[in-house]
Amino acid sequence: MLDINNSALVIIDIQDRLVLASKYGTEVAHNMTKLAKAAEILNIPTVLTEQYPKGLGETVAELKQATTSAFVTEKTSFSAMLEPAFEQKIKELGKKQIIIGGIETHICVLQTAADLIEQGYEVYVVKDACASRNKHEYKTGLELLKQYGAKITCVEIALFEWLRTSKHPNFKEVQALIK
Repeated sequence: MLDINNSALVIIDIQDRLVLASKYGTEVAHNMTKLAKAAEILNIPTVLTEQYPKGLGETVAELKQATTSAFVTEKTSFSAMLEPAFEQKIKELGKKQIIIGGIETHICVLQTAADLIEQGYEVYVVKDACASRNKHEYKTGLELLKQYGAKITCVEIALFEWLRTSKHPNFKEVQALIK
């Protein structure tokens, strides 16, 4: 179960061109925005990557506005863990639970999550905050992630595991994100 004090959110490449290339890209960007806003409210650190933004565009505006305190880093490797700035930031955060989503599920999310698992992190893949251009690759990516040891979750499960109780001081504010 997610622990608000031991969690970090990782957002992988939810960028203009990648969102447009996926049938569910806009929905995924919206779902990740809910998670990012909740992370801001709950003081959960967020790390955001952009794969070659000169060619693929920047993070979509809605998400960029929701992640004002996020650590943002560019990458060219499919696994963000191969980028020194990303890997260093993840280690500095000192969190063992990584909640991850993004585009594309079967490439950058898969490789980043696999490397995080290999380094001992507990990885939660938010399936309704992930997309691929093709449904087959998306499903195969999720299947592999599960085989590698990732926990597959969704936005609402993550939000309510972070809160744990309706008596949480930020309950109403977080709950409003899904209404």
